[in-house]
Amino acid sequence: MSDNGDSSVVYVVTHGVDSPERCATPFFLAAAAAAMDADVYIYFTMRGPELLKKSVIDTIGPKGEKGEKLRYFIDQARDCGVELLICQPSLDLNDLELDDLIDDVRMIGGAAFNDMAMEADAVITF
Repeated sequence: MSDNGDSSVVYVVTHGVDSPERCATPFFLAAAAAAMDADVYIYFTMRGPELLKKSVIDTIGPKGEKGEKLRYFIDQARDCGVELLICQPSLDLNDLELDDLIDDVRMIGGAAFNDMAMEADAVITF
């Protein structure tokens, strides 16, 4: 999984827009891990794909005027080299198509996810 011998981390996101207080953390931590030269992936399953909807990323953020919207954290993670992966059955569960999501999200199947998780140095679930 690691192309360059560095550590690898997989973050698994299972929550969606119904838990806005939990949305930024996986992206923030993934960006930090990538900045530490780890190969980093965020895998969205169950309700997680909701967070990648084009129509959602500019609406989720902290209450009030303070703090950044979800787009900021997604862009930060992607700028650091974090790869965003999505579970096909979870698209169906959320009545979504790949075209409903932001660009550069790659769909993988269960076997590919399991291989990735078994090879990773750490798997962290949100």
